[in-house]
Amino acid sequence: MQSCLGISITDKLIRYAKLTKDNNNFKIESYGLKFYSNLSETLDQIITETNSENTPISAEILNEKYYYFNIFSLINKTYAEKAIKTEFESFCSENHLNSNVYESKYIYTKNLENEDQSRIIYIYDTQTDIQERESYFNKGKVETLVPLPTTLPNLINAEKNKNSLIVNIEDKTTITTIINQSIYNVEILEEGMKEVIDRINEKENSYSKSYEVCKNTTIYTMETDYSNTEENEYLKYIVPTLFKISEQLQGLKESYKKIDNIYITGMGAVINNIDLYFKEYFKDSKVEILKPYFLENQQDVNIKDYIEVNSAIALAMQGLGSGIKTLNFLERNWKLDLKSLLTSDVSTLFSKKKQKSGNKPKAKFKINFNTDMSGKLDKIETMLLRNIVTALMVIIIYSVASILLVRQIENKIAEAKDVQDYISQQHTLVNNDDSKIIEKTGDYRTYATNLENSNSSMELRRSRKNQITTLLNKLVYNIPDEVILTEINNSEVTNEDVTIQHITIKAQAQRYEQLAYFKAKLKNAGILDNITSTEGQKESDYVKITIEGDLKTY
Repeated sequence: MQSCLGISITDKLIRYAKLTKDNNNFKIESYGLKFYSNLSETLDQIITETNSENTPISAEILNEKYYYFNIFSLINKTYAEKAIKTEFESFCSENHLNSNVYESKYIYTKNLENEDQSRIIYIYDTQTDIQERESYFNKGKVETLVPLPTTLPNLINAEKNKNSLIVNIEDKTTITTIINQSIYNVEILEEGMKEVIDRINEKENSYSKSYEVCKNTTIYTMETDYSNTEENEYLKYIVPTLFKISEQLQGLKESYKKIDNIYITGMGAVINNIDLYFKEYFKDSKVEILKPYFLENQQDVNIKDYIEVNSAIALAMQGLGSGIKTLNFLERNWKLDLKSLLTSDVSTLFSKKKQKSGNKPKAKFKINFNTDMSGKLDKIETMLLRNIVTALMVIIIYSVASILLVRQIENKIAEAKDVQDYISQQHTLVNNDDSKIIEKTGDYRTYATNLENSNSSMELRRSRKNQITTLLNKLVYNIPDEVILTEINNSEVTNEDVTIQHITIKAQAQRYEQLAYFKAKLKNAGILDNITSTEGQKESDYVKITIEGDLKTY
């Protein structure tokens, strides 16, 4: 069976869990937590107590950062790696960083906003931080160093088409977003338990006691007043931090269509009823304390005992092959291993059991691999040289074949690019022709509109010409002999967007009755609409009036 010791380190606290794996079944052999003042000594103590001197150790890196960008999803692996490297180098250049001092890993995932693109989660940390973290382990064998937020999904069985948030409340708070079984985002919040523990420690003067205070604290509803009672003495430190976390968590949750589950873990998960507190903010999601999925069906296990060491369990599972295997920041340097192998002495001692009295113990069997090729070659050196030559030939043949294949691929890519450029050029020409057609269509429509307006205008003039003739004819038949027309004017008046011919007639007679009679005949004859007239004015021997009306349309 495989074994792995998971170790999670925060500012003052170490959590550990030793797991074994048989097929796909995990079993926790030992677990616990320790506060420390000397990190290396406490780590050595844990390794000794768990009998893990020869057990692989899995731990987390400390100061990793996350950078997000997109690449074309159909790009091949070789070009994708180059594009990702180039993007990070550009990012470092823009932010005045030296890309050579960082170790980095990345995660591919689907872009929710654009199906043609892949989202890259680029994780990086300085080589100095990684070496420092590894240097704390004097005993044991550290084989895995990974970002903790990316290992916590190992603890849950993520369901297809369901989305989750894992809220890890430690010194700082990290929020891991899982969309349809894949890690999509990692958010780091400054708010966390460090501020809470430090403020409680000012009174308790002990980090272990401050931690126990958190474990024995029960949080109630949002409406509860935490400021006055002695029972809630430390809640006034805890609740504001949880409120800040819930506010930022709410903003993050709203950026996704749905979040089905919210899991609470980390140091903050030991606070009683913390899941109920967050449930009041997220009523449409299932909020619960994160529990390792492989313990749910074990009736003889008190799961609460393991919640405190969730991070260590997740790290141990990562060391046993769970999660994303490419996120290990400890990669083997095969060049150094090969050099060590070729310059080493391999000695095997036969049994040292005592022989009969007077006999000497059996001799040691010793094999020397020496890279000094001067002088005559012995059998081992000849065999080693043959193996090296064979390996070099295989490498050369593979390299030549790879170069030829890459050249063929590059030629095909160039041909495809030429075809793509030609298609793009033809597409541009089509778009230009289409623009010209649209432009000409607009011109033709303008011409047609102008022609229609001209026809309408001509028709209107023709009809008005006939109307004026009709008006004059009717006036001839209806004007009394005694009435003299001195002036007839025609003007256009617009009323409610309708153009009307307005007629003004000036007439005079010796008697006013003759003018009134003429006005009455105009009304009865239906020559004009809306007829009005001025009062008669006497000038010398004649009475003068002005009659106005709208020309009838036929």
